[in-house]
Amino acid sequence: MRSIRQSSDDKRDLRGGRLSDADLGSHWFSEARPAVNVGGTPAGSGMFLQINGQLLNVVSFGHGARTIVTHGGWVGNWELWQQPFELLSQSWRCIGYDHRGSGESVVPLEQITPEALVDDVFGVLDAMNVDRCILAAESLGTVVAMAAALADPERFEGLVLVDGGSSIGDQARHLVAGALSDYPATVEAFVDDCVPEPDGEHFKRWGRHMLMRSDGPTAARILQCYLDSDQPPTPLHEITVPTLVIHGTADRIRPPELGIAMAAGIPGATLVMIEGAGHVPTVTHPNEVVNAILERFDG
Repeated sequence: MRSIRQSSDDKRDLRGGRLSDADLGSHWFSEARPAVNVGGTPAGSGMFLQINGQLLNVVSFGHGARTIVTHGGWVGNWELWQQPFELLSQSWRCIGYDHRGSGESVVPLEQITPEALVDDVFGVLDAMNVDRCILAAESLGTVVAMAAALADPERFEGLVLVDGGSSIGDQARHLVAGALSDYPATVEAFVDDCVPEPDGEHFKRWGRHMLMRSDGPTAARILQCYLDSDQPPTPLHEITVPTLVIHGTADRIRPPELGIAMAAGIPGATLVMIEGAGHVPTVTHPNEVVNAILERFDG
């Protein structure tokens, strides 16, 4: 395991220089391009694609020799990766999607299962004509990403695991109970814990709005399906895909020790700790996240 501690001063742009705060967002809509397949025609119809019998909201930006596909956490949708996409889409193809139960991907509750979430990773890859990619995930999504990498490692050039762990954690039961009893209050408290960074009220407001696009029963189901399946922790030692683990040192949802242990358990994994970051460094520290990805997979 190689460990790196990164601060907000470590900024490198895609052309070998350093990222300035002004870079962030300057290419977002101007660089957005429709997904294309080998023949050059759109690989999908509109915002929603039929993936394993369900309509999922899928987005694609940029193009390049390398593709990153991202997965959110709990009921946090693809927008958790919006700011990294703004930077990476200058030279990478960036694909995100609202997994079942998040954002605009509304599915029947009984169709949300651990197996279905993993199947959807491959469904999105196939629908978007992606043979191999870097698979990146945040929080609960890291469990999905690792399961996909174990199921078919040849589809993945690398894994990026952000503020996750080898299992969903004991806090899931508390969130299930809260989602079913008072979802708005549970979201409020959860978001407050996700963003401990100072001057983060604008991120918290955005986060609450994003999570409230789901509902209590759906939010509970996403966690309960893992609790019901009684799945053991991910066998980290069996992961053969090159892996980057990123974790915030101030994460209150998934303590930093979980990221450290995950990186130690995955053969050859690189660990990057982002100083002062809470549970969503893709939102609060996107430059550091992108720099870590580029150093690990483009360096």
